[in-house]
Amino acid sequence: MKYISVSEIAKIWGISVRRVNTLCNEGRIEGAQRAGTIWIIPNDAKKPADARVKSGKYIKKVNENG
Repeated sequence: MKYISVSEIAKIWGISVRRVNTLCNEGRIEGAQRAGTIWIIPNDAKKPADARVKSGKYIKKVNENG
């Protein structure tokens, strides 16, 4: 399997290097591995779906205790 760097995958996916690092740290990129202090990602890895809120509204669940 061939691996590529975080900066290369960021260019391919059109997102920032910081966002790719965050996705790796959260375990959302299949097959990503730590090589020392950097992440290496399989060149055939799929970009994870964006799970951030798109409506612009943050919906906070109300706690029953107050």
